[in-house]
Amino acid sequence: MHGGLIVDGSISAPGDVRQLISDLIIEYAHAIDDDRLESWTDFFTDECSYRIINRENHDKGRVVGIMDCSSKGMLQDRILALREANVFEPHTYRHIVSGTRVVGQEGDVFNVETSFLVVRTMQEGDMAVFCTGKYIDEIVVAGSTARFISRIVVCDSNRIDTLIVIPI
Repeated sequence: MHGGLIVDGSISAPGDVRQLISDLIIEYAHAIDDDRLESWTDFFTDECSYRIINRENHDKGRVVGIMDCSSKGMLQDRILALREANVFEPHTYRHIVSGTRVVGQEGDVFNVETSFLVVRTMQEGDMAVFCTGKYIDEIVVAGSTARFISRIVVCDSNRIDTLIVIPI
C-alpha cells in the first residue's frame, strides 16, 4: 500500500485526488437521481465491473450477487434494456452518500469505501428507504479524471423488495 499514513482505516491522499474521487462519487449519484442514465456508464473505465450484492454474501466471500456486469458494454446494455424492454412502475431514487474513505492505493488506483442510503419515490409520491450499505470502489485517477474500475454495491439487507432496474 502506497499513499501515506493510515488513520482509522483510511490512508492520506493528496487533496486534489480526494476531490476528484469525491466529485466522481457525487456526480455518479446525481446522474442516477436525475435520470441521466445514459451518462452513468461514463463514470466507468472500458474494462470495468459493477456488482450489487448483499452484505451477508459479501462477508462470506461469495461473488454471486443481485446484479453483475463485467464490462462497460454490459452496463450500456443494462440501460438500453431499462429504457426499451423492461416494464416496471416508474420511480426515482435519491442518493445520500457520506463517509468516503480512501483505504488503499496502488499507483494511480485508489481503493475507496463510501456509505450510502437510497430513498425510492414512486410515481404517486410514496417514499421509502430502498437500500442502505456501502460502495467498495477501485478508482483510477489519471490527470484530472477519475473513473471506476470496479464498483461493488454492498446492500445491508438480504432483501430488496422490488426488481432492481435502476442502478444503485
